[in-house]
Amino acid sequence: MSFFKIEEIKELIKLVETSSIDELKIDNDGFKLTIKKEKKVKNNSYNNSVETKNLVESTTKLRKHEEIARKDKEDKNENLHKIVSPMVGTFYRAPSPNEKPYVLVGDTVTKNTVVCIIEAMKLMNEIEAEVTGEVVEVLVENGDLVEYGQPLFLIKKAK
Repeated sequence: MSFFKIEEIKELIKLVETSSIDELKIDNDGFKLTIKKEKKVKNNSYNNSVETKNLVESTTKLRKHEEIARKDKEDKNENLHKIVSPMVGTFYRAPSPNEKPYVLVGDTVTKNTVVCIIEAMKLMNEIEAEVTGEVVEVLVENGDLVEYGQPLFLIKKAK
């Protein structure tokens, strides 16, 4: 069994440091020696500033695209009214399980048209359309739990 002398190990460390290799492993009769070079991260401020500038530009462009998409959606939905839940409870589309729904997509409603029931604390609360128009979309499934302020229907307002 041969061991390395301290001077030989120091010499090997210097050789690894000055060479292009990152790691040296020696296994000699059960004696194991591993020398690894620390990986240094180059701090290139020019590259960092260019990367930061590109990231900022990309983020700014993304925000502009999101803003344009949001405005387009608002313009399309400008004539749409959301009927929202005035309370927490269970959403029902019909007065009872065996009856037809109060409203269907495509139906015309007025301010006082009942569109659904929300059951809260064993009380059945009729929810009215609040506007005159056409039912465009039902946003909740029958029997779903709904939160206060949760959109239930989209109504295209009559002109």
